[in-house]
Order: sequence, then C-alpha cells, then structure tokens
Amino acid sequence: MSHPFAIRKIPPRGIPLSVQRKLWLGQFLKAFFVVFVTYMAMYLVRNNFKAAQPLLKDEFGLSTLELGYIGLAFSVTYGLGKTLLGYFIDGRNTKRIISFLLVCASASVLVMGLVLSAFGSIVGVFVVLWGLNGVFQSVGGPASYSTISRWAPRTQRGKFLGFWNASHNIGGALAGGLALWGAHAFFGGHVVGMFVFPALIGLAIGCVGFFVGKDDPEELGWNRCEEIFGEAVEEENATAETMTRWSIFTTYILKNPWIWILCVANVFVYVVRIGIDNWAPLYVTEALHFDAVDAVNTIFYFEIGALVASLLWGYVSDLLKGRRALVGLLCMVLIVFVVGFYKDATSVGMVNISLFGLGALIFGPQLLIGVSLVGFVPKRAVSVANGMTGTFAYLFGDSMAKIGLAAIADPESDGLTVFGHLLHGWPAVFTVFYAALGLGILLLAIVTFGEERRVRALQAAERAGRSVAQTEKV
Repeated sequence: MSHPFAIRKIPPRGIPLSVQRKLWLGQFLKAFFVVFVTYMAMYLVRNNFKAAQPLLKDEFGLSTLELGYIGLAFSVTYGLGKTLLGYFIDGRNTKRIISFLLVCASASVLVMGLVLSAFGSIVGVFVVLWGLNGVFQSVGGPASYSTISRWAPRTQRGKFLGFWNASHNIGGALAGGLALWGAHAFFGGHVVGMFVFPALIGLAIGCVGFFVGKDDPEELGWNRCEEIFGEAVEEENATAETMTRWSIFTTYILKNPWIWILCVANVFVYVVRIGIDNWAPLYVTEALHFDAVDAVNTIFYFEIGALVASLLWGYVSDLLKGRRALVGLLCMVLIVFVVGFYKDATSVGMVNISLFGLGALIFGPQLLIGVSLVGFVPKRAVSVANGMTGTFAYLFGDSMAKIGLAAIADPESDGLTVFGHLLHGWPAVFTVFYAALGLGILLLAIVTFGEERRVRALQAAERAGRSVAQTEKV
C-alpha cells in the first residue's frame, strides 16, 4: 500500500539482533513520545470545554441543559467511534493516524472558537462540531496501544502502556488552566480564546507528530519486536498476517469470549471510576456538608491517585510475567475495602485519603483490562479490540454512572427501581458500587485463569526455543 497511513515495511537489512537491541530504545522513544504527547494534546481540546462552561453561560447565555446536549454529542460519537474507527485503523500506521486525528480534532475546536467569535453561540453548530471532535478523538487510545504493542516486548509492555496512560492525567490536569491562560494572554479573557488557543497547540503537535518516528520496527528493515528480544511469536500474529481485516475481526474479536468478558468487566470498572470521579464533589457537599473549596479538592486527590496507578500497575504486571488480569483483580478486591472507608469517612482528611486510594486502585483495572486484551488478539486487531472495551465503557458504564447514579442520588427524584428494589439516596449509590465491584471481580477472576494458561504456554514456547538454539550451537 502506498497511502500515507500504510505501514511501509522494508526487507530485512541483515542488521544483527544485538545491534537492533542497542538501537531499539532510541527508535522506540520517538514513536512513544509521539503517541504520548499527541494523546495528551487531545485532552487539551477535550477538557477545555469543561473549563469554558461557566464563561459560556455568563458571556453567551447558554443554559446548563444546552451545555449538556453539547457534551452528550461528544460522549455518543466518542463511544461509537472507538469500535467503528478502530476496525478501520488496525493494520495501518496508527502513529500517523493519531497525529492526523489530532489535527482534525483541533480543527473542529478551532472552528468552534471562530464561530463563537463571529456569530455567538449556535447550539446546533456546537453539537455537530463537538460531536465531530468525539469521532476524531475516539481511537486516540486504541491507536496508541497499537503503536506501543508493535514496539514493546511483552516483558515491558505493561510498563510502557502504563507510562503512556499518564498522558491523559497530565493533559486533563493542564487543559483547563492552559485554555484559561491562553484566553487571558491573547484574547483579553474572552472565552473564544479557550477554544482557539488549545486548538492551535493541537494543530502544531499533530503536524509534527505525523513525520516523527516509525510505527513498527520493520519499517526500519529490522526484525519483529519479538525476534529482537528473543520472545516467542504468538501463533495468531503469524496467522493474521495473511488474513483479511474482516476475517481477523470475526475470528479474533467477535468469536473471542475473552474480549467480550473484558468488555463487560470494563463496564463495571467505569461505573465505579466515573461514579466516584464525577459525583465526589456533590457527595461531600450534600452528605458531609463540605465547603466549596474542599469539595473541588476531591478531584485533585483522585487524579493524583490515578497518576500513581498509571505509573505503578503496568510495571507490577510486568514483574508478574504479564499477569495483567490478576493485578487488576487484586486492585478490585482492595477497592471494596477502600469504598467502605470512603462511605464511612466523616472528615476532609479521611475523604481525601480514601479518594487518593480509590484513584490509585481503580485506574489499575482500567489500564490492565486494555493491556490484558492485547495478549488475546493479534497486533492487527489491537485497535478494534481496545476500541470495543471503550465503547462498552462509555455507552453503558459511563452512562450508568452519570445518569443512573444521578437518578439514585437526587433527593428530588423518585430513585431507580432495579429488580424490584428501590434505590434512592447516597447510601444506595454505594450499594451500586459494591454490586459493580462484585461483578467486575467475578469476570476478572475468569480472565485470570485464561490468561494464566496463555502465559504458561508462551513461557514453555520460549524455553523450547532457547533449548533448540543451544542444541544448534552445540
């Protein structure tokens, strides 16, 4: 293929594997930093809208409901796009694709700023443009997983995917302040600048990232990553090279029970993650009567815990020889106890400690579900498999956490009846958390057994390969 998103593999140049291993880190880091910085920049043109909402209400009179419609457009297109676009980008140069999609996402946000400047708030146009932004951003994560999986050996994959996962924590933390600073520095404090300024940064990063680094070692005339590091090549990776995209999708995705189990498990992880993250400020305000500053600070402690999780759990799963589901399972079990501590907390300190712990634990299974599924599919199906878990998470887990829990927690609502039981009030919200954790633990326990068999089979294949190599030397 000669299109700009093709993986241009070239015939092996005969470079010794020892030399390739020495050169590997420098070449890998080029691709890694492209997907890291690009995904971080995607949050600059995503979370800027959250930060701009008060000014959009004050300066242009948008209602909370109108802002909700705009946000909903992003959630729907983002969730659906993960699977639909993920299907089409597998087998292509995902490093270039994510750079191109950042340019498209930034362009849509730039147009929002220009429309806002020229015509004021046009809700219908904003719904369309923010929905397009959701489409362009939807496969940023799956594309990054694909690129890193092509480069990183299995023994280090969890660590590097964990490090990459920190990009969204950093981007999310910087987005609001950077957008507001740009608006004050260059646009006289006008909310238009909160769209235009981050969009220009995203355009620049996307254009540079398109031309930096390679998506696959074979684009350099090197061997496969597994061959460079002496790892066994999974049978499905070898088989998938000769299969069509649809055959790969039906064989390794639709007919793969491990993918479906992980997709459903991810729903329950998101119910807990989004349920705590989204409603913590309101919970401590209504149930514990915290002031506004302490309520806002709950987000900070949860995100700091999440950053720790991104840097820690992938590395731990590498130390356990790729047992990703096992580590995610242990995190979920620990969350049960920390949720109990959070539920019984009565002081600011207790709440912040529990939220830090919850952030540090819940982002473990969120990360490791994605890393685990990489081991159950060939590299040419990583994007769509990762996208499917995201689609399930956003369409079911995210919506339940935001809409379902809102109906349960709202004192003015009638609550939510589930299987004949009325759920109403904040105590019932914690009941949902416990139920989601229980179901998530059950599903991850099932995957843990399947993953263990796979890990042992690969270890046996690698031992056999080393034995053959030693025999040939003799």
